Amino acid sequence: MDEPRIRVMVVDDHPMWRDAVERDLAEAGFDVVGVAADGRQALARFPAVRPEVLVLDLQIPEPNGVAVTAEVLRQDPAARVLILSASGEQADVLEAVKAGATGYLVKSASRAELVAAVRRVAAGDTVFTPGLAGLVLGEYRRLGEPGGEPNHPELTPRETEVLKMVAKGLGYRQIAERLVLSHRTVQNHVQNTLRKLQMHNRVELTRWAIERGLDAD
Repeated sequence: MDEPRIRVMVVDDHPMWRDAVERDLAEAGFDVVGVAADGRQALARFPAVRPEVLVLDLQIPEPNGVAVTAEVLRQDPAARVLILSASGEQADVLEAVKAGATGYLVKSASRAELVAAVRRVAAGDTVFTPGLAGLVLGEYRRLGEPGGEPNHPELTPRETEVLKMVAKGLGYRQIAERLVLSHRTVQNHVQNTLRKLQMHNRVELTRWAIERGLDAD
């Protein structure tokens, strides 16, 4: 039986770019359920089409990409937002991540990189253009809470090992290969860690780990 296609919405105010992204994703097997040219259109159409992944430009007519990200995730916390922007500026990247985006690609990314990023974001991974991940991780460490609770008092050594790799942005399959574990075992470790820390998804878990410097080991 064929797997259901990932539902995607594309938001960009440049018609040629928007059409190209829509075409590339459709040809790669995604179900492009909607497009929008600005923030108002995106928020008006999102509830009707309920995409799993929103591929979103930051610099769109108001409300901008950061505001759209925050509102979309308020409406549907299970949705994933992949920013596709011409800007690689630190402030833009951090604003998007703080609003809840789980991926950030600059528009110089190749078609293959875009397709892979949408798949990974849909699966719950965090994805960044090379060079931007370190910037985000460093900023979260800088903002991390000083002192206080131990880093991970309730986690087993294996759960901590998996969590460190999650914090570095590795997907389940990559972690499984590195630790010589099955994909399902890695998922179980992540689910156990989420339960122990009373969190709901990998985005929250990644932020928690980054704030405590677990990505730096």
